[in-house]
Amino acid sequence: MTKINKGKLFGIGVGPGDSELLTLKAVKILNEIPVICSPRSAPNKESIALSIVNPIIKKRKDFKELTVLEPVFPMIEDPLSLEKHWDDASELIAKSLNKGLNVAFITLGDPSIYSTFSYVQKRLEDSYLIEVIPGITSFAACASSIKKPLVEKDDVLIIIPKIKENLEILMENSDTIALMKTSRNKKELENKINHQIREKEIFSVENCTMENEKIIKGFPENKPYLSTTIIKFKK
Repeated sequence: MTKINKGKLFGIGVGPGDSELLTLKAVKILNEIPVICSPRSAPNKESIALSIVNPIIKKRKDFKELTVLEPVFPMIEDPLSLEKHWDDASELIAKSLNKGLNVAFITLGDPSIYSTFSYVQKRLEDSYLIEVIPGITSFAACASSIKKPLVEKDDVLIIIPKIKENLEILMENSDTIALMKTSRNKKELENKINHQIREKEIFSVENCTMENEKIIKGFPENKPYLSTTIIKFKK
């Protein structure tokens, strides 16, 4: 069976949280696709990505016929266990693709920025047609919420998924840092940023673009999962 005879896999970025920030192309595909894959972090936890697209797909006349695949992608560090979950999800998606059904894999933000879609994409790209639909990233949305530009002129923007020991070198060579997944930060490393001698502004946004969005000067205390911190160094 060639790629042409199989279904097509779409990796769709659903943006930071507000359903109205979905792209027109994403909405068009979601209104037509027969199968949606929306991983969840635990069997009993609803997918945030699915909650974002629900206002769109629930308006479909054929909503009850829509198939939703919900493999579990747990938030763990064990590489062997993660590989098994990614393999299982890829096999689940492949079953629909082999039937000639198109599948939309929905993911928060953009599919090319620290997305779970990449793990499935690598496993399926040699056997199936794949199209990636970009979405608004969390750090771009956060910049809009705090009403400040991320970068200007020749400024350097560094995106960090987790604070590590090379932080001081990164801070010395950046004008703005977008610190994603703020919930994973350790307090002592946050203190390193606060005590860095360069003058700076630090803003954190929780649940960006959602009804319960919260903007904080500095780092958040409670650290919900959907938290992003923007650090802007002054010149």
